[in-house]
Amino acid sequence: MVDIMKMFKARMWMKRNVPFLYSWHAYVGYELNLFKAFERGVTVADVADAYQIDEILLNQWMSVGVSIGHLKPMSRNRYKTGAMWKLPRPKDESSSGVILKEMMELHIPSLLAYPDMMRNKTRNHFDADKHADTVAQTSRFLEVIALPKISKLLKGNTKQLVLDIGCGEGGYIKRLAERFPDSKFKGIEISDSVAKTAMKLTQSLDNVSIDQANLWEYDPETSYDLILLNNIIHYVPPEKRQELFLRLSDWLSEGGVLSVVTPISGGEESPPFVAAFNSFFHSFENLYSLPEKEQLEQWGIGANLTSIGIQTIIREGSWYVIQYKKTSR
Repeated sequence: MVDIMKMFKARMWMKRNVPFLYSWHAYVGYELNLFKAFERGVTVADVADAYQIDEILLNQWMSVGVSIGHLKPMSRNRYKTGAMWKLPRPKDESSSGVILKEMMELHIPSLLAYPDMMRNKTRNHFDADKHADTVAQTSRFLEVIALPKISKLLKGNTKQLVLDIGCGEGGYIKRLAERFPDSKFKGIEISDSVAKTAMKLTQSLDNVSIDQANLWEYDPETSYDLILLNNIIHYVPPEKRQELFLRLSDWLSEGGVLSVVTPISGGEESPPFVAAFNSFFHSFENLYSLPEKEQLEQWGIGANLTSIGIQTIIREGSWYVIQYKKTSR
């Protein structure tokens, strides 16, 4: 009976991990651009030869793809990508595959390191040079959802000065600058490679400028009507977060607005991904815990900022946009 129960539990865990195959298969297909390769129906040997990759491993990847429906068998040993709309687009096409890339190369390895970190009482170190570009690309998807909420702050107001802190590749302020040509936008980004990408992507816009700069060393030449702080708080130690809000409040003009996009630490009723996301941040010595709603309220009060609303962006990840207005002292 004991052996039967062990086998039952083993089968249960195997069934629970079947969904992981979909993510793994999609990630490999995105990373090697294989869904594009099989778009018209070709043989495994032809793709292996054209892409100069291991044919045996490609054949195994193809077998998994057929079993889960990502690929469809055709005549003469050919295979074709199925359900293209479900699968990540190729690289450099604003693909959801970059989320899989971040998950597979950053999140999952960090979570799998938990046993060793617990035993040794150690933490990983987040390598910004290695992962900054990927993280910047995943931020684009949040930006698309948050954009309408930010646009409302600019509608009807001409010649606003906007500062985007940690602007990433500049996609966010690029969209805003195109929509509001009378306003001026400044982006600062600590990563040199990401800042250069932002400069390249926004070089055609006269109302956008990008600086490679550290938030704590930056000294603005003017005050701003709107400051954007997207996905930055988890890079800031908890003991410095009130100081961060005070600093940003000083950069705001009277009546100016601070808009913060961040995941928020949830409770027991929150989606499981929220707790896993927070666990990921705790696994690094140079990344920090997600803020709580109450903390965000207190930091605003402490910086003489009045909360003007909080809205959900992505419920599964507990992402929110929180906005504050600078009030008279």
